[in-house]
Amino acid sequence: MPKQTMDLMRSCIPIFSVLSDENRHKILQLLLEQGKMNVNDITSHLHLSRPAVSHHLKIMLDAKAVNVEQIGKERFYAIAMADATEQLRLLVEKLIEHCPNRQGK
Repeated sequence: MPKQTMDLMRSCIPIFSVLSDENRHKILQLLLEQGKMNVNDITSHLHLSRPAVSHHLKIMLDAKAVNVEQIGKERFYAIAMADATEQLRLLVEKLIEHCPNRQGK
């Protein structure tokens, strides 16, 4: 597989981390349904502690799956998957190009 494809695959690791955790799925679902939310709002909907929610949000921020907006003293999180989904789309295209279906050969 070409180096460019491998580099793209490595760059997708943070979003794979987000997508591989059930609690992060729940947070993404909440943000999709509710829109902007702060940590307390998110915590009130989940069976997780505030520090656990903050930990998951940090991972999600690092992966650019969510963004944060400071309003007064509160930080509000919103879903921001456009860059991640574009990166995943490019990866899938490269994998299809470099790993054709070998079934029947």
